[in-house]
Amino acid sequence: MPRTRLTLQHRLRNISSGRPASPQAALYALCVSFFMICLDATVVNVAVPDIRTSLGASLNDAVWVNSTYALCYAVPLILAGRLGDRYGPKRVFLKGLAGFITASLACALAPSASVLIAARAVQGLTAALIAPQTMALIVHLFPDERRGRALGVWGAVGGAAMAAGPVIGGLLVASTGWRGIFLINLPVGVAGWITAARLLPGWRPGKEHRLDLWGIALSSLGLTALVFGVQSGEAYNWATVAGPVTIPSILAFGVLCLAVFIWWQHRNTREPLLPLRLFHNRNFSAAATAGGAMGAAMGGLFLPLMIYLQNALGYSPLATGAATVPMFALSSLCARLAGKQSDTASPRMLAALGFALLIAGTGSLVAQLHTGVSLWALMPSLLVSGIGIGLVSAPLASIATRSLETALIGAASGVFNTTRQLGGALGSAATGVLLQADIGNTATSATQAALVFPVAALLVGLACCAVARPTAVTAPAG
Repeated sequence: MPRTRLTLQHRLRNISSGRPASPQAALYALCVSFFMICLDATVVNVAVPDIRTSLGASLNDAVWVNSTYALCYAVPLILAGRLGDRYGPKRVFLKGLAGFITASLACALAPSASVLIAARAVQGLTAALIAPQTMALIVHLFPDERRGRALGVWGAVGGAAMAAGPVIGGLLVASTGWRGIFLINLPVGVAGWITAARLLPGWRPGKEHRLDLWGIALSSLGLTALVFGVQSGEAYNWATVAGPVTIPSILAFGVLCLAVFIWWQHRNTREPLLPLRLFHNRNFSAAATAGGAMGAAMGGLFLPLMIYLQNALGYSPLATGAATVPMFALSSLCARLAGKQSDTASPRMLAALGFALLIAGTGSLVAQLHTGVSLWALMPSLLVSGIGIGLVSAPLASIATRSLETALIGAASGVFNTTRQLGGALGSAATGVLLQADIGNTATSATQAALVFPVAALLVGLACCAVARPTAVTAPAG
């Protein structure tokens, strides 16, 4: 009887504190949806030829099917984090997931390229509602001494989605056509919504948060212009888009809006969209910058490598995608192990080791590229890079959030995810420019030049790890 009473009291305490009886089950419920939105960022690549044939789409339309998702995913992340602070992360998460499922159905039924692009835009916007809430809920669900392990699972899921994207996309296109890559989201999304509704805590902040409307407008305009300019610069030859509007003028407008946004955040003493005191925390600033550098490196690594494997070495798209599966499978395993270790070891040292391995792996790729090189010869470098990717993700998230006050977690999650998305867009654009520069007039020399950019970005990430303060670690309870 006493044990029954204690168990009941324990459950009541969990409910009143907003924690579920099983945080681990809630974590897995979050990961289902996180896997899905990460998968949709890469799974479409394999389906581009089928989409063009089926819908009579131009190459530019097909490119925008991907770019629209990335653009609409990146821009609202800071706002989405603050919405979680205001209305509660579970509520925003569930609304975002319901919207994502609906948008996926619209993508699958799209009768034309323009409808598909519009539906992908909605997919991106709703994915942006989901992503920051996953990180914020993990921070709320797990205490410091267990959070690294949970973030390791979260990071492993992201790596697994990157690995699975080309393979799942290829299998679905071969068996069901391109519409299957969107229809698969329906059963997965519905199952994720039901489990999340049952298992996630209904935690809400203790005070009402205001929405900074000027901040929302300025940040949205600035980020949209910046991401559009970076992603679309090559398509318009970095020149005229329409009439007097050029890519440089769009980029300048984006930078101006973001500068005014930062000024306004400094002036707004009530409740800014982006609390600048976040950046008074050296660890958060270092982790956010390192996250941007990591995004730039990943965006800059795979574009030239995939093109080189197909165009210079003659591998098929499916074989090229499959070649990265061992790399990302190893990355997922290492992410989980790194998350577990960051509970008892220094997360900044783990992240620094990851950046160092990535630099070694990418640098050795640059050195090995030549016309007759085999894929097997490149595999050790890819595997070393995979280990590095796994060691970076979870420890960086741990560094970013470990010493922040609860009221800032939503904003911090939005900023952290935004820097990675912006970094990825910048990395893809920068390597695209280097590839088109035709340095040395050979595919090998152009690819080697393009791969210098991710190495430089990784060096920035390594420097950020050195700047971060060591964080106290405690042994897990029990």
